[in-house]
Amino acid sequence: MAATIPAKFRDLFTKQAFAHLGTLMADGSPQVTPVWCDYDGTHIRINSAKGRVKDKNMRRNKKVALSIMDPDDPYRYLAVQGVIVEITEQGADAHIDSLAKKYLGKDKYPFGQPGEVRVIYKIRPEKVSTMG
Repeated sequence: MAATIPAKFRDLFTKQAFAHLGTLMADGSPQVTPVWCDYDGTHIRINSAKGRVKDKNMRRNKKVALSIMDPDDPYRYLAVQGVIVEITEQGADAHIDSLAKKYLGKDKYPFGQPGEVRVIYKIRPEKVSTMG
């Protein structure tokens, strides 16, 4: 069942706040990566390159967890357990450019590699907890 991101914590998606995304490896061990993210009003969106460890993990097991700490107050955070409801390449290049604008102040994502395929993962929050 979907959960709602509380209105008073949605500002974390407009700040340069990194999410720490937890996925599961094939052997069941946890893997955590700091990632850029945004929120479309329903889903938390993560962007990565096809073939990376977190890409493989999220394709294999759709359950994820993430936390976002307020960069202005480390005692204020949002924690989410969710499920990947969509994985798409459509619009992923424009999405990573919008995240580069948010996190780096650059119009174009500067770290792309030749032949890299960008992917958007839409996460439906299932359980939400907050502090602060």
